[in-house]
Amino acid sequence: MKTDVLVIGGSAAGIVAAMVGKCRYSDKEFTVLRKQPAALVPCGIPYIFGSLSGSDKDVIPDGIYDKAGINLVVDEAIGLDLDKKVCRTEGGEEIEFDRLVIATGSTPNVPGWLPGTDLENVFTIPKDKAALDGIAAKLAGYDKIVTIGGGFIGVEVSDEICKRGKEVTIVEVLPHLLGLAFDTEFAVHAEELLTARGVTIKTGVGAKAIHGQDGKVKEVELQDGERIPADAVILAMGYRPNTDLAAAAGLRLNERRFIRVDEYMRTFHPEVFAVGDCAEKRDFITRKPSSVMLASTATSEARVAGGNLYRLSVVKTFSGTIAIFSTAIGETAFGAAGLTEAAGEKEGFNVITASFTGVDKHPGTLPGAHAQTVKLIVARESGVVLGGEVMGGTSVGELMNIIGLAIENRMTVHSLFTSQIGTHPLLTAPPTAYPLIKAAEAALHQIWM
Repeated sequence: MKTDVLVIGGSAAGIVAAMVGKCRYSDKEFTVLRKQPAALVPCGIPYIFGSLSGSDKDVIPDGIYDKAGINLVVDEAIGLDLDKKVCRTEGGEEIEFDRLVIATGSTPNVPGWLPGTDLENVFTIPKDKAALDGIAAKLAGYDKIVTIGGGFIGVEVSDEICKRGKEVTIVEVLPHLLGLAFDTEFAVHAEELLTARGVTIKTGVGAKAIHGQDGKVKEVELQDGERIPADAVILAMGYRPNTDLAAAAGLRLNERRFIRVDEYMRTFHPEVFAVGDCAEKRDFITRKPSSVMLASTATSEARVAGGNLYRLSVVKTFSGTIAIFSTAIGETAFGAAGLTEAAGEKEGFNVITASFTGVDKHPGTLPGAHAQTVKLIVARESGVVLGGEVMGGTSVGELMNIIGLAIENRMTVHSLFTSQIGTHPLLTAPPTAYPLIKAAEAALHQIWM
C-alpha cells in the first residue's frame, strides 16, 4: 500500500493533522492508521461512567474520513523504516509513505512503587472503547470505589461514578485536588462542591499500598496508616507518552521520553512529524519542558503539523503550551490557563494578582444567573497576563478561551482594560462590571500604586 501522508494514530491529534493536511494539500493522498476499532472523544471519556450512560455516545464517527477523502486503516503499527519510508503493521501490511505524522498518544501510568496494582479490580482510564466498556460494567457491580489521584481525570471520573450512588473516595498527595491547575481558593471551592455531592476527599496524604484478599481489592492503605475499604480502585496518576515505536525507529526522545520536535512539529527527520501526547512540549511562559497532555494542545500541534507537511510557514508554529484546562462540578465550572500564582512565584516572576467576582447575566436576578470570579496573574513591570483562573457558570469555558488568547498573544492588563466587548442580559456579565475587565482594572490599580 502506498500513500503520500501516513498518520499513525486516530485520536484528536491524528484526526486534526489529517484533516488540516488534506485541506492544505488537497492533491495528496492521506491515510490514517488507527489501532482501535473505534475512536472516542477524549475529553468525554470520564462522562461515560455517568452522564453518557456508556461509551456509544462518545464515539467519533468514521464517516468524517470518507467525507474528507482520507483513507482509514484499522491496524496497529509495529515497525518503522524511516530510510525506506515504510510502516509495518500487525496485520502484515507494509505502507509506503512520503510524509509521516506520529500521533500515538499516551497510556495511563501505573506506578511501580505502589504495591497491589496487579490485583483484580484495580483499573486505569485508557482511551480504548472496549476496555472502558469492560471497566464500566464491572464498576456497576461495586459499592466502594477509591480513586488514587486528584487531577482532572480523577475528579471527573469520581464525580460521575458518585452520581450512580457509589461510595467514592479520592486520595491526593498534594494539599488540594486540582492543585497543579488552580490556586488554593479555587481548589478549595472545588473540594467543597465535591464533598457536598457525596465524594469523600483525602488530601495531603498519598497511597502506600493496595491490599487484597483472594486476589481482589480489599482496601487502600494511606501513608498515614489509615485504611479505606474498597471494592475497586481507579488509578488516575497521570499518563506516559506512547513513544516505543518512535524510539525503535531511531527518533530522538527527550528526558521525559517525549519525541523531540521543533516549532513546526518536525522531528530531527525533516519529513517526520510528531503531535499530541507523544510529542515534546515546552511551557509557553517558562520555556521549560512540560508534560501537559490535553486534547486542546494536541489539536493545536496537529494544525501546525498539517499546515507544514510540504512547505514550512513562519506563521504556522507552535510556541509552547499555555495549558488551558476546564472542568465542571455540578452547575459550577472551573477554568485555568498559563501560570497559577503559586507557580509564578516559584519560578521567580515578580507577579501581582487581582480578582473580581460578579455575575454572568445581568441583572443578577435573572433565572440561571451564576456568580463568576476571575483571577488574573500579571507580570508587575510590564502588565503582561501570565495566567488566569475562572469559576462560575457554563460561560466559564468560553471566557477561559478568551484569557488563553490573551496569554498566547502576550496581551497586557492595559489592553484588557480597554477592550471592547459585546454583552447581552441573557448571555454575559454586564458591561459595567464585566469580571474579566474588572479584574484587569484591579491589577492596574496595583501597578499604578
